[in-house]
This record gives sequence, C-alpha cells and structure tokens, in this order.
Amino acid sequence: MNILVVGGGGREHAIIMKLAESPRVEKLYCTPGNGGISKYAECFDVAATDIDGVVALAEKLKPDMVAVAPDDPLVLGMVDALQAKGFKTFGPKANAAIIEGSKVFSKELMKKYDIPTAAYEVFTDSESAISYLKEQNSYPAVIKADGLALGKGVILAQNEEEAVQAVHEMIDELKFGKSSARIVIEEYLTGPEVSVLSFTDGETVVPMISSMDHKRALDGDEGLNTGGMGTVSPNPYYTDAIAKECMETIFKPTIEAMKAEGRTFEGCLYFGLMITPKGPKVIEYNCRFGDPETQVVLPMLDTDLADIFEAIYDHRLADLKISWKTGSCACVVMASGGYPLSYPKGIEIKGLDEKGQVEGAFVYHAGTKLSEDGRFLTNGGRVLGVTCTALTLEEALRRSYEAVDKITWENVHFRHDIGNRALQAHADPLDLYYKDDMEDYIESNGVYLRQ
Repeated sequence: MNILVVGGGGREHAIIMKLAESPRVEKLYCTPGNGGISKYAECFDVAATDIDGVVALAEKLKPDMVAVAPDDPLVLGMVDALQAKGFKTFGPKANAAIIEGSKVFSKELMKKYDIPTAAYEVFTDSESAISYLKEQNSYPAVIKADGLALGKGVILAQNEEEAVQAVHEMIDELKFGKSSARIVIEEYLTGPEVSVLSFTDGETVVPMISSMDHKRALDGDEGLNTGGMGTVSPNPYYTDAIAKECMETIFKPTIEAMKAEGRTFEGCLYFGLMITPKGPKVIEYNCRFGDPETQVVLPMLDTDLADIFEAIYDHRLADLKISWKTGSCACVVMASGGYPLSYPKGIEIKGLDEKGQVEGAFVYHAGTKLSEDGRFLTNGGRVLGVTCTALTLEEALRRSYEAVDKITWENVHFRHDIGNRALQAHADPLDLYYKDDMEDYIESNGVYLRQ
C-alpha cells in the first residue's frame, strides 16, 4: 500500500511512524509534513486545509488510501471530496465531523440521546449570556466557542469579571472569528480527566488505550491553556469498571446516535471525559486523533494500523482483533519560549541526529523544518514530543526526561512534572467514582485524595 497522510504536526508524525511499521506499506506521503516527518515520508507543500490542492495531489500520487488527520479539513469536507474522486479514506465526512466542528451540535446530540454531560445553555448575544452568568453565580464557569478555535476556544472563568470579559471577547469581538459568534456556557465538572480515542466504522466502536493530557503551560497546572504539554498512557483513573460503564453509557450510544441522525461516523472519535462523583461524563468530542494523545497511544498499539484503516473503510472493524502492548508510554512536549502566545521561529535545535531523533527515545516532530544545509529548526509553538515506552510509567518518564535533557535550543520550554498526577493517583479511584458528592475529598495538586 501507498498511503498519503494529510497534516503536519506531532500527531501526523506518530501516524506516519506507526504506518511505517506495517509490512504492507510500501510508500508514505505527507502534506505538508514537517522536518522530522520528511525523514520518513515524502512531503509536499500543500496546506492541510487546501481541499482542491490535496485532491489534485492525490490524483497525481494515486495512493491506495488518504488519511486526513487534522480537524479543520475534516470539518471542511476533505474526506467527502476525496471519496467523490474514488479514493479510499480514513476520517469522517463533514456531516459527522460536525461533532467537533460545533459544540452546540454535540451538546444537543447528548441531550437528545441521554448521553451524560455537563448541563449547559447556548447564547448568541452577550447581554443574555451575562444575565445568565449573574443569575447562576456559580464559578468556575466554563465558556466555549461553538466552532473550531485551535484548541483554545474554552475559557474557565474563575469569577464574574473573567466570565463577562470572555463573553464580550467571544461574541462581541469575535476573538475566534465566526467560531465564537455562538457560545456554550456549561456547568463546571469536577474529577480526573481522561482521554479515550476510539476506532469506529459507524457500527463497531473499539476504544484505544486511555491517556492523560496536561493542558496548562507551566508546572503545577499553572499558566495558560495550550494544545497539550505532555501525555501519559494508560490513565490510572480509567479503571475496568469505568471503561465498562463508558462503553454502555457513552461510546456505543454516541455511535448509535450519530447513525440515527444520518451522520455515520467513520474514523477516530475522541472522547474527552471527566470521571465525576456521579459517574463519567463527556467534556468534549473530537473528530480525529488527539494531539499529543496520539503520541502515547499509537506506540502502544500492537495491531497493524494500515489493517485498521482498511477495516474501517470497508465497515468490517468487528472482524479485526485489536491488541495493545503492556506497560506505559510518556511524552514530554518541548515548546518554543512564549508559547502559547507569541514566539520566534527558525531557531536551530541541537542534540538530534540526522533523522531528527535522540538516543533512548523517539522524537515526534510537531513544529520543525529542515534548513537547506540539513539542520532542524523550530517552526511552531509545540516543537517536539519526546516519547518513551517502558514496563512502568516511572521508567517511561525517567527515560523521556533523560532524552529531553539531551536536546536544546534558545528559550526552549517544557514542563518538569508531566505524569506526576498519574504517579500520585489515589490507590482506589473507585472510591472517588462512587461517591455521591465531593465532601469527603480534597483536591491536592490536581489529584483527589481521601480526607
């Protein structure tokens, strides 16, 4: 098989490397790719959101499959356009990708089909939204832009002043463009967060190994929200009992709901979950592999990813046994100084070999480019995802940070506490899960412990 992957970040690098393990895959292409991806796949200068350009590229390359990885092209209908030209694809069509493309759609879907989620209201004018916030007088308040906003369209307002400012910025100032012309104000949920990616062909849903993301820019979960500063897998809060309940109350009902709505979802459906005292609830859906969750999930996959992609396209996922490796995986994101706000580009990265790697780890490139003389340069906010697998999480983290110490560039930034919450996880998370309320729990460093 020859496969074209659309996208150019760490997630796409992880997909490329897992596909490269397949004995069936002969040639890999990527557009636009990045410096690290270019060492393993032939890259092209076509933007991931350029639907006509990607279709034209596919017609030129004639790949056996096109995997569309990022959210924007999926929501814009790239899979529809490719299938119209006869290409096999991996990824949902536009009418299914709306599950991420519109927060309002996803919330209304969950309400209609009794899928557990936070209580919410929808607003299109700031006056009504602010009146509602004052009436509720409950903080933190969760304020979400309806559409895609590069993972930054969710504001956790700690007080009325922050909430009012967020509403004005989103609705009146259109901080995220049309994406924030309509907003969702949500109940604030408490409990450990869990990310569960899943393979689905619209009939069968197969959850992948769970993971834990670290969204805040600074140690101790301080600072601004980012696209993700690191991940570990599996997530210790996601017990077998919770996994079973999620399958019955969230995963299967979501797939069935989308099918009932005439929006059959085929590809990777990401479930962002909160394990609340009243059970698991959906925080958000994504219509694709998460980033950087993919970087700790796919290294644990033992089944041929090309086989999975084909089985989903052919609607025979139920016939394929998907297995996972034992142990743990950790990914530490190395970012440009200033991320997630402004940051320079074009700074030389030192400590990588000619393949963009470092001894003892696999380095997924997120924001890099190759100079004309073969040096790796920074080219984004999140630059590298330094990843290791091991039998224990402690060992995976130790190896990852050892590898991080070998890589440097001017004003490099990374968190020093990735995985700490997982290592400190309460020995019996079911105590938290089955409590009727939070009175017997205190929050310490983002982990709930019994008093």
